[in-house]
Amino acid sequence: MINESKDDSLVQFLIDQAKAKDIVLDQEKAKAVNSEINQVVNESKKFTDWHKKSSTQAELKIRLRSVLDRHDLQIVNAVYDEVLKRAGSSATPKSYWFVGASYDGNDDQTDRFLSEGQWQNGYKDRYLDVVRSMQPGDKIAIKSSYTRKKDLPFDSKGQAVSVMGIKAIGVVTKNHGDGQHVDVDWEPRLDPVREWYFFTNRSTVWRVLPGEWKTDSLIDFTFKASIQDIDRFRNAPYWKERYGDSAKPDDKRFLWSRFYAAVADGLIAHKADHSKLITFVTQLADRFDLSYIKDKHLDDIDPFTVMGLFNRGITDDNRKSIAKELADFLGVDESVPSSFEGIPILNNQKSWFFGFEEKRDPDDIASLWGFFEKALQFSDSDGSNARTDFSADYDKVAGQYGVGWNLTMALYWIRPWNFLTLDGQSQLYITKKLGIDIGKNGPKGRCNALDYLKVLDELELRFQEEAYPVHSFPELSLAAWLYKDGETFAHPNATDPDLPGEIAEDEGESEVTAAPIEPYLVDDIIAEGAFLDREMLTDILERLRTKKNLILQGPPGTGKTWLAKRLAFALMGQKNDSKLRAVQFHPNLTYEDFVRGWRPSGDGKLTLVDGPFLEMINDAKKDATTKYVVVIEEINRGNPAQIFGEMLTLLEADKRTPNEALELSYRRSDSERVFVPDNLYVIGTMNIADRSLALVDLALRRRFAYIDLRPTFGEPWRNWVHTKAGVDMDILKQIEQRLLHLNSEIENDKNLGAQFRVGHSYVTPAFSNKITDAIKWYKSVVATEIGPLLDEYWFDDLDRAQKARNALIEDM
Repeated sequence: MINESKDDSLVQFLIDQAKAKDIVLDQEKAKAVNSEINQVVNESKKFTDWHKKSSTQAELKIRLRSVLDRHDLQIVNAVYDEVLKRAGSSATPKSYWFVGASYDGNDDQTDRFLSEGQWQNGYKDRYLDVVRSMQPGDKIAIKSSYTRKKDLPFDSKGQAVSVMGIKAIGVVTKNHGDGQHVDVDWEPRLDPVREWYFFTNRSTVWRVLPGEWKTDSLIDFTFKASIQDIDRFRNAPYWKERYGDSAKPDDKRFLWSRFYAAVADGLIAHKADHSKLITFVTQLADRFDLSYIKDKHLDDIDPFTVMGLFNRGITDDNRKSIAKELADFLGVDESVPSSFEGIPILNNQKSWFFGFEEKRDPDDIASLWGFFEKALQFSDSDGSNARTDFSADYDKVAGQYGVGWNLTMALYWIRPWNFLTLDGQSQLYITKKLGIDIGKNGPKGRCNALDYLKVLDELELRFQEEAYPVHSFPELSLAAWLYKDGETFAHPNATDPDLPGEIAEDEGESEVTAAPIEPYLVDDIIAEGAFLDREMLTDILERLRTKKNLILQGPPGTGKTWLAKRLAFALMGQKNDSKLRAVQFHPNLTYEDFVRGWRPSGDGKLTLVDGPFLEMINDAKKDATTKYVVVIEEINRGNPAQIFGEMLTLLEADKRTPNEALELSYRRSDSERVFVPDNLYVIGTMNIADRSLALVDLALRRRFAYIDLRPTFGEPWRNWVHTKAGVDMDILKQIEQRLLHLNSEIENDKNLGAQFRVGHSYVTPAFSNKITDAIKWYKSVVATEIGPLLDEYWFDDLDRAQKARNALIEDM
């Protein structure tokens, strides 16, 4: 409840809220308003549980509005929330809603909604269940979504930026239950509209829940008039490739995307009249001897086939030359790309998106142009109507002759940051590496619009996860190009024929493009958050190179798994997930799971199946120029001698030769012999504090080099957590001192020892999460992670465990 001791803080609260609304409120007037608010609150306090019952809360809000309106202060929702908060209740809504006010081409309905005190879902067949879930007390905002390249409060690097304009905010007071109408207590319309960037949503109705930094920031911006931390969003994983900070602009990848988007923008101008475009393409075919065009009578052309002119299996020099001439014809100012890494290309044998007259319907090309326009509108608009139009046209053209999977490739060309390519290599990467299913409910076993958008939406959400392997569609396409076999032709056989045997003759020109390498060295391990010095990391890497097999052992929380994978990349000299295989040992794992064993097949019989270790052996044998690494997590949790079998002998560095090959327990033929190639390395991790694990077999121990990882605090750790998570240095020093004292006590305990110390990972926030309340975060870590660990350590002396807990947080 509000009391005298809190009057001054409420006065300041009123001043701050008024300032956020650009309203001048001096100290004396704020005190007068505060006095009237206290009178209203005191009247409400006559009722039992006044601050918890909806009826008295509603009356309170009406009376607060009356007070604030008399003083021209349009801050009733903020004051109402603060009053309930200070009264020991909570006005925190269960959901926050961001809704549109235009639909089916109707004019903006915002003013009508505000004057009528309602919001209406204008669709009779969409969002009904979602609208029914809106509850009284939920906060709601009217938004409009669009994209913009210019007049932004930051450098957009020439890229379009998603913008969400907040027009009005309010509180839901009643849901009519029809899926269309809710009553809303609106605040006056925001003028000018407050613009929010990057983290937007295409849907007409968007439910936002607190708990993540992005959603918390949006909620505070919208309903508390906070300022958006634009730099944090620019440099978040999903956006940093386009908008983030970079020492050198030329170091950025995917600069080609601007050129591709500009070419698409230039092509749309020819939608109504194709004649000049046809003439240009015909002349271009003569100059570059494009036999697939010049030997045909070209009576019409679509935009995707035009984009395909420089996205085929031809030399890079010819691709650049053709792209340059097309750019000049269209008036494109963007520079022609210097390289084409990761861009999917058409098969030379089938580079058309339509059939000739005898194989196409009269409106096929017009439909392609219509879809091209709808795709651009969809990419540049967050409106749900654009999505509906895109879906309808996608399904219309997907079944046309000559389109196939190339349709998704073409979408990627015209807007690389907005659309996903589903060429063969990308499908492999998405399904095998990312584990996302691709629906194929469209014509001829391909995607329909619903299938395509489902995958696209899923990936856009995943891209925002810092730990996700890729964070954008261009990065995904590049990763797919690198995936499995980095030396193969970029997206081979991307074109799938409509009918068997219809592939045309190849014009003969092609070029195999080697996949680019993403270098990874010891310095990259340090940059990503290793608290070990460079010399130690170099020594560890050298032991791995010479011994071939390495185990990282240490107390819990010392970053063993984290470091193991990065050592693998540093050993390879590049980040290449296709050369790394991670497995985890456990008590139920067997030789048959890890090396080779019998498995049931579809016909009810048993078949021999290679396990992950033998698969990596075979992959490494095929590619002697590249290092392959198997990472085994918690290697001592299983029975390593039983799981490895005869492979235990073959692991030795001096036995990695065909001369030392051995028979497997399960052979495919009597003559089959297997050896571990010299370019296959094994890194294991071992938690030596787990009492449930047996000692490692001596035969296994002899074949591995062992590296002890210790809790690593000190300046590198403090600087990292301060920079990435925003925790104050003084607090970090307190945390460090307390954990060092705890570890000293653990180390000196004769029943425990150094291997039971608490590692730095416990107090290193994951994925650069910003910590807004460092003390609260630290105490939570102690209560839920370190404390239970101490209870396990001192299970026979819980008083000692509790004292150790208390010492970690005392006086903080």
